[in-house]
Amino acid sequence: MNSDQAQTAARDAVAIAIECGAAAAEASASLGSRLSVEARDTTVTKLERSIVKSLEVRVFVDGGRKASLSTADFSHDALRGALQRVVAQAAAVGSDPLAGLPEATASDVPDLELSDDAILKRVDADGIDDVLTMERVLREIDARVDNSNGSHYSDGSSVHALANSNGFSGVYATTRASRSTSPVATDGERKRTAHYGTAARKLEELEGSVEVARLAARRSLEMFGARKPTTVRLPVIFERDIAAAVLDDVFAALNAANVAVGNSWLVDRCGERIGSELVTLVDDGRLVGMLGSSPFDAEGVATRRTVVVERGVLRTFLYDTYYARRLGAQTTGNAAGSGIGPNNFFLEAGAGSLGELIASTPRGVLILDTIGFATEHATGTYSRGARGFWIEGGELVRPIEEFTVSATLPEMLAGIDGVAGDLRFDSDVVSPSFRVAEMQISGS
Repeated sequence: MNSDQAQTAARDAVAIAIECGAAAAEASASLGSRLSVEARDTTVTKLERSIVKSLEVRVFVDGGRKASLSTADFSHDALRGALQRVVAQAAAVGSDPLAGLPEATASDVPDLELSDDAILKRVDADGIDDVLTMERVLREIDARVDNSNGSHYSDGSSVHALANSNGFSGVYATTRASRSTSPVATDGERKRTAHYGTAARKLEELEGSVEVARLAARRSLEMFGARKPTTVRLPVIFERDIAAAVLDDVFAALNAANVAVGNSWLVDRCGERIGSELVTLVDDGRLVGMLGSSPFDAEGVATRRTVVVERGVLRTFLYDTYYARRLGAQTTGNAAGSGIGPNNFFLEAGAGSLGELIASTPRGVLILDTIGFATEHATGTYSRGARGFWIEGGELVRPIEEFTVSATLPEMLAGIDGVAGDLRFDSDVVSPSFRVAEMQISGS
């Protein structure tokens, strides 16, 4: 199905909902296809080609009562029957005067270059070649890399349409592709695993299969001989992928849904300093060609650039329509299908490379991987199992593992004293590498 068909499906669903007695309605339709391929050694272990077809409808009746429908059946008769039941269900739920459509939706749907013809032209054999190449290169690099947890390639294309009973109707197309691999290397009696991946809207921006395999193999081999460090407080550098995981936890505290129920350490702190001068956090849904970009959010509200934290000062939380009303604010265009989500959420890059950040650290720890989940969002307590490298004299001197790195997110943001320039937009939450002046390292 094409963009016109998706947009027609969304509009028709809204019209039927109103005919069935809804006071207001909103419908989003998604259509597309996906390919997923996995290999281990010389064997293709998974080859899946799937068709994506979904329709989500929200209906509202008087008093802010609402109900929703999810279906893959776009036929007129099936929708009418289902929406009659959904409208009846909405009339039976509790009233919520804050529920309803947004007051203002996107007035334009700019072309953000989110679709790539090169991905659309790929065939299954191309994906198979990608995963087999990664498996082959892993083993060619070093004989100690003798297994893997699998190499993966995936791509997808889709069109997304949204319409509501206030007259909004918009549609846009996207593509996405990714490559990743997870080698296993034998270090005596130990198995060293690692992972590396790449993702992008456009095929030309995706790192090649050979490069992905080489970087992943290097990560596994670098950990040979790793041992537990001593317990100490030191500067900690988070490599960009792990730094992005830290920002995921920060985003949860900035999510207005969590703020509204007190599940955030940032409650009542708008206008206050929460980080160092190096901390500027931005959410931007209009970056051209990026994975988190879209012309409008899940409610049809125009996406935008929102400076959330400016040089360490908290300026705003991130809202959808409902929680903006609840907290007396304006939506920031961050409505997602199941709540509030990031567009492109990132820490603004500094200057220089990760290597230069390491060189400016007389003694510290570089974190390359974290294990487990231990963040308490109401207090901001952060604790993770980790592995990486010990730094002495501005150099990586030995691999370390089986330790815990901990602090609070307020302490971490306030302690950021170095930010690299290696920001890469390969997800909807990304970060350059950064250094925290001091954290607790719990080892032997």
